[in-house]
Amino acid sequence: MRKAVIPAAGLGTRFLPATKATPKEMLPVVDKPAIQYVVEEASRAGLDDVLVIAGRNKSSIEDHFDRAYELEDKLEGDEGKRELLDRVRDSTRLASVHFVRQQDPRGLGHAVACAAPHVGREPFAVLLGDDLIDERDLLLPRMIEVQEERGGCVIALLEVPREQISMYGCASVEPTDVDDVVRVTGMVEKPPVDEAPSNLAMIGRYVLAPEIFDALAETPPGRGGEIQVTDAIARLIDPSVPGGPVHGVVFRGRRYDTGDKGDYLRSVVQLACDRADLGPAFRAWLAEFAAERLPQGDPADPIRP
Repeated sequence: MRKAVIPAAGLGTRFLPATKATPKEMLPVVDKPAIQYVVEEASRAGLDDVLVIAGRNKSSIEDHFDRAYELEDKLEGDEGKRELLDRVRDSTRLASVHFVRQQDPRGLGHAVACAAPHVGREPFAVLLGDDLIDERDLLLPRMIEVQEERGGCVIALLEVPREQISMYGCASVEPTDVDDVVRVTGMVEKPPVDEAPSNLAMIGRYVLAPEIFDALAETPPGRGGEIQVTDAIARLIDPSVPGGPVHGVVFRGRRYDTGDKGDYLRSVVQLACDRADLGPAFRAWLAEFAAERLPQGDPADPIRP
């Protein structure tokens, strides 16, 4: 498996007006755009052929993964900025990054279908840019391993508090002989809490068999008039169907949700705190900042230097 698909054609309306002229995928998470974290994850998993499904006004994503000769030349001439030069070049060395435009905004399933000519008839990964997975947690390699062992499709699942499951796609599952792997028996998009079959939420990582493209071609528009990739995957749950069965990897690692403004801010803080170059000073400042705004000894204060 060598290919990854990153859908990036959304309008980013939850971050307006910042995303009026800047793609939400290019919003900085500390000092890198969110989409670079995703491409880095694919590259670490051995997926060196990355296709970005883009929309209009997304040319800055393509520019980011291209060489910036004038900038590089200026940095190269300054001995004190060689480390910065390497960081600028990092994004161009990660993978072979290609782009195709989703001309009609018809949902995630339609975006994935746009990748069919590039992917061909081989398994591939889909990575959504709203979910950043910590580089210390090897979710994607584990999913690829499960797909190679068991075939079909593999989705990433995360246990969430029951009251939050209506915010996610939800899977009903059966256990397998491996602790972190389950067999998916059903999928429902954003169910009411009292109707959810489990508290296992589908998060933005998929490893898909090429038969998903056939399933997408037969999938009618669903919620919001859009073609849902979960509806297409549900067609492959039966192990007798080409492209099936569907398994889930239950993820228990570190995930940073950048899907809305509050989660985005928390993600930036978490990642900054973990940085060796920024973390010590930033954590100390954060503790002082929180102490000024919370009553002394308030149990709501989770921050420690």
